[in-house]
Amino acid sequence: MPYLTSAPSAIASTGLSLGVGIPGYAHPLVAPLEWGELARPGTPLHWVVLNVSDGPGTRPDPHCLEAAGRLRNAGVRVLGHLDLTYGARALADIASDARRYLDWYRIDGFFLDRCPTEHGALPDTDRTVTALRALLGGGHIVLGQGTHPHPGYVDTADQLVTFSGPWSDYRWSQAAEWTADHPPERFCHFVHGVPRGHLDEALRVARWQGAATIYFTDRRDRGGRTDPWETMPGYWDDIVSLVGTGVSE
Repeated sequence: MPYLTSAPSAIASTGLSLGVGIPGYAHPLVAPLEWGELARPGTPLHWVVLNVSDGPGTRPDPHCLEAAGRLRNAGVRVLGHLDLTYGARALADIASDARRYLDWYRIDGFFLDRCPTEHGALPDTDRTVTALRALLGGGHIVLGQGTHPHPGYVDTADQLVTFSGPWSDYRWSQAAEWTADHPPERFCHFVHGVPRGHLDEALRVARWQGAATIYFTDRRDRGGRTDPWETMPGYWDDIVSLVGTGVSE
């Protein structure tokens, strides 16, 4: 279902045009070129997820401090990675990690990975987001569900990741009908295994389905054995060019 109409939402409009959200590269010590490239002027970034060690780690990491500082100085929003383990993780533990991110890295918001999708978990998720917003004094919250959740979640956070998976699924996917009642800036799509020759097509799918924040890569998960988001796609310059200039309908 394509994006059809715009309706008021409980979340304030962010006014985002088509841009890139980085799910989280490998540690800056392992992937220095990737992190350095993100600070290049003119790169159409909406935000970058910082995941130090399955969260903020146990002490400030100098390499992550440098990478996050460079991005923030370049005007790029940095989000701390928090794992909700599909609602099984205690709010106290989540808040503890959130405070470390804020104290050490001065992040601008949070990416809530493995976020629940079902209606029954919505109240607890809403309480978690409310607590995080109180710590942030506002900030940007992204729910990393990877699929279409119950529509009530759209009023909880600033953005929802409604697709995360392989190109073989994405090219034939459809957006849930309720997403047409919200502007594209509310939705994100992460797609791995996109061949270079299909990059234009993938961007058109994102626009047709109403997602303003995207991340496409030619890296693959190899049956779940590797993390396709750890390194920069081989056609990164093509993405920057296409997203920066817009994609024809």
